[in-house]
Amino acid sequence: MTRESRETSTTRELYDELDRIFAARNRDDMAPTIAALLPLHAEHPHDARVLYELAGAYDTAGDEDRALGLYEQATAEGLEGDLRRRCYLQHGSTLRNVGRVEDSLALFAQARAEFPESAALGVFEALSLHAAGRPSTALASVLLLLADHVESEDLDRYKPAVRGNAEYLASLDEASSAAAAL
Repeated sequence: MTRESRETSTTRELYDELDRIFAARNRDDMAPTIAALLPLHAEHPHDARVLYELAGAYDTAGDEDRALGLYEQATAEGLEGDLRRRCYLQHGSTLRNVGRVEDSLALFAQARAEFPESAALGVFEALSLHAAGRPSTALASVLLLLADHVESEDLDRYKPAVRGNAEYLASLDEASSAAAAL
């Protein structure tokens, strides 16, 4: 067996173990999940997926401060694909929850640039826009998500109007910000 195939086998075993841990988790009691993840983290402190899964477990348990650092590490270690998108979403949402709304919006802007088709990122970005005191922009964002991602005979006819109303709503927050700056 070559070194590369051993590493691939080890990684596969690690990720199978992560899958098993999360299949058994109880969102109302994350302590057993965290306890199962900590030895994996000790063995694989730079594995992006381990970092992400541990961050999510701490986040679900209500330990947002610990989760935030792990989300940042997971991204820095090269988390890819759908796990990266999910990490951005959870990280951005947690930043909003701890009152770091501008950081949340910056992270969602980066995430949306990488994953422009993600409706879930858009929904959570809208929550951060609302938390930032931009309710009209938040509603506009959700309306655009509906127009872009919902296929419905009933809605399709009105998508130009939905987009026009979204543009108008977004302009209200822009006008309000400009007036406040004077």
